[in-house]
Amino acid sequence: MSNYSSLNFEVRDNVAHITLNRPEAANALNLALAQELEEVSLRCNEGTDVRAVLLTGTGKLFCAGGDLKSFAAQPPEELAAHLKRVTLYLHTAMNRFARMRAPLVMAVNGSAGGAGLSLICAGDIVLAAESARFTMSYTRIGLTPDGSSTYYLPRIVGLRRAMELALTNRALTAREAEAMGIITRVVPDAEVMAEAGKLAAELAHGATNALGGVKRLLYASTNNTLAEQMELETELIAECSRTEDAKEGIAAFLGKRAPKFSGR
Repeated sequence: MSNYSSLNFEVRDNVAHITLNRPEAANALNLALAQELEEVSLRCNEGTDVRAVLLTGTGKLFCAGGDLKSFAAQPPEELAAHLKRVTLYLHTAMNRFARMRAPLVMAVNGSAGGAGLSLICAGDIVLAAESARFTMSYTRIGLTPDGSSTYYLPRIVGLRRAMELALTNRALTAREAEAMGIITRVVPDAEVMAEAGKLAAELAHGATNALGGVKRLLYASTNNTLAEQMELETELIAECSRTEDAKEGIAAFLGKRAPKFSGR
């Protein structure tokens, strides 16, 4: 396990495990945690051994949002610059998570607000504990959202609902978040880690380049024209056809057997 102060990180059986580890602060985001998320996002993006990523939190909460105590500790004239440093690292991490070929599975072990909800919106597949609650929270403390939520949330729930959630800070139950598409599936509290781990392991044994291509296609689809999107589809399916996994997948299908993908 790698040595970090604010999170735990290790790679087991091609799954990178990231665990926010500030339970005394409800896993709230401070500069150190943002920097470490940026570091592990690079490891996940560049590591050929990483074929799926599982992100969760320690303790009862997933992530309470920004660490307001650390923000309040800054001299007033330096707070804006401090927040720019925090978001620099956080946003670099979020961008890498979207661009990496490995699917990002979120195991939401407890409630999430602010930056915690932003993290969840950036997950590729999100499993959440039934007891979890979700809220934007930013305007409640006089701030605007960060962490990519204003990009993902309108695309997930639509502009009207995103506006309501951001302006009113309405708290959602896990079932409400599931109905809106913010999370993929609600899981009993005692089963969320096991279910997310099982899912991440399955994805880690999949055709990694094809999974990364799916992420790239779907994230590009909201901005591309139809012609641009189909051209990207053409490029990526041709690119994937050159991989060892495509050769194995076709051979396995024709041979009526389960494929054994290598991620190459």
